Amino acid sequence: MEIEQQVPILIKSRFKSICVYCGSSPGKNPSYQIAAIQLGKQLVERKIDLVYGGGSIGLMGRISQVVYDGGCHVLGIIPKTLMPKEITGESVGEVRAVSGMHQRKAEMAKQADAFIAMPGGYGTLEELLEIITWAQLGIHDKPVGLLNVDGYYNSLLAFMDKAVEEGFVTPAARHIIVSAQTAQDLMCKLEEYVPEHCGVAPKLSWEMEQQLVNTAKSDISR
Repeated sequence: MEIEQQVPILIKSRFKSICVYCGSSPGKNPSYQIAAIQLGKQLVERKIDLVYGGGSIGLMGRISQVVYDGGCHVLGIIPKTLMPKEITGESVGEVRAVSGMHQRKAEMAKQADAFIAMPGGYGTLEELLEIITWAQLGIHDKPVGLLNVDGYYNSLLAFMDKAVEEGFVTPAARHIIVSAQTAQDLMCKLEEYVPEHCGVAPKLSWEMEQQLVNTAKSDISR
């Protein structure tokens, strides 16, 4: 009697590339590094390229190495002034140097079809909140995911719920952020994501947004 062999199911994703925000430190909990590896494997299984902050240390280095070893393209975008501090050892994939932090975030957003924030510090949180705000404004309608490893972001999610309760964030805008505790669950949710909110500035583009910021900076410096 012949045993029927199971053919692996190829996972076809709606995304060509995903931007991952995460810490340049590994964190104290080993679960964070494990999650970075699992997320990297999820991207590889779906043949999704990685866009990230360009560091080769901490969680940044962990996920970029997994995606690169899996045969997917890795694009690291990093300001020139941060390269000596954030990049140690030999970087993987393509490293694109930019002039400053805002250009970095705008370029990362432009190159990605979705966004995922892993555990991290001030920089990760700032990147996450800005990309959520851009979605709320209508600058983009790409999915934004939060990989809530071991409840790391429970307090942030509670804050968002409180903001809805107090009338500062609409329920539809709260729907912008998609969260899950595992990489597999998060990817499934992002694949199914459909926006519910209506942006207040739907005609804005990445380029126009950058011009507005540059104009504001110029006015402030006068």
